[in-house]
Amino acid sequence: MDTTPADGIDDPVSDGIDLRHHGDVDAVPGLLDFAVNVRGAGPPDWLAERLAAVLPTLGRYPSSVAERAAREQVAARHGRSPDEVLLLAGGAEGFAMLPRLAPRLAALIHPSFTEPEYALRQAGVPVQRVLLERPYLLDAAAVPDDADLVVLGNPTNPTSVLHPAAEILALRRPGRIVVVDEAFGDAVPGEPESLAAAAPPDVLVLRSLTKTFALAGLRCGYALGHPDLLDRLVVGRPHWPLGSLQLEAIRACSEPAAVAWAEREAELIAAERAEMVTLLTDVGIEVTGPARAPFLLLRVGDAHRVRQALNERGIAVRRCDTFPGLDADHIRVAVRAARPARLLVEALESVLEVVA
Repeated sequence: MDTTPADGIDDPVSDGIDLRHHGDVDAVPGLLDFAVNVRGAGPPDWLAERLAAVLPTLGRYPSSVAERAAREQVAARHGRSPDEVLLLAGGAEGFAMLPRLAPRLAALIHPSFTEPEYALRQAGVPVQRVLLERPYLLDAAAVPDDADLVVLGNPTNPTSVLHPAAEILALRRPGRIVVVDEAFGDAVPGEPESLAAAAPPDVLVLRSLTKTFALAGLRCGYALGHPDLLDRLVVGRPHWPLGSLQLEAIRACSEPAAVAWAEREAELIAAERAEMVTLLTDVGIEVTGPARAPFLLLRVGDAHRVRQALNERGIAVRRCDTFPGLDADHIRVAVRAARPARLLVEALESVLEVVA
């Protein structure tokens, strides 16, 4: 366990780590994409039809009625009240709002998604990294007592670790806000450790709809938290922050039929992940586990050479030396169906024989 202080800066690169490097950079067009954790090339047909039906309304400003309907549907989905829901242009907008909470010291649990740290640094917020060691299990005692903002992912990108809700709640302290990034929460069957439905008032939960529903280009998500906390986040926010298509997508993805659809997808992801883990370990590749997200963290040695060789074979994977706490021995791969998964494993086996 390591805690690394880091001053707020404007540069996206910190300690040699590019905090703004994301999987879309690695997913070069034309390559078989294991770098981006989006399910499919676009939304399911039923969702695409819902969005298409809204196109004729785009000549009008987004409706407050549509905004309220979307908020009420999200609230019903999680058993919250509508005033505990803040609709977002993707989970990333929620991270950009965190500096408005004016923390004196923000503790970032790593390895994890780097956008929250970038947003806080950009605003000049003092940041301290809490680096978890393998197998990347949460340790509340490692967080500095004076941190009044703690940010972590659950399940965590890129480790695929799902932290117990009780361990997350153990992070709570008087005067501290705990932010849980549940961008992949709907990809876990049953959402067993989610705090979306039952978080105390000092816990803020961020959700994304861009992964399971393949809406990365539309930017859809929401925050769940105490109304007073949400009010602090929206200070200075522009009018009409979400467009009509975003509002319709959030509402549609939160309806019971859509939630049931996502649950079936989560079960499929779990089955595909189990098969991928077996394929990878059978050829001697180290997989971080137990994995619970729609991606896997692999240790492959010289990851730079491995990624280059995979690219030459038509496969894109996510580099991981841009995650604090990970080194150049790791790559992240998205969970995919059996056929592309086998192509990846065959290519990895061949590449590792050469690299070794």
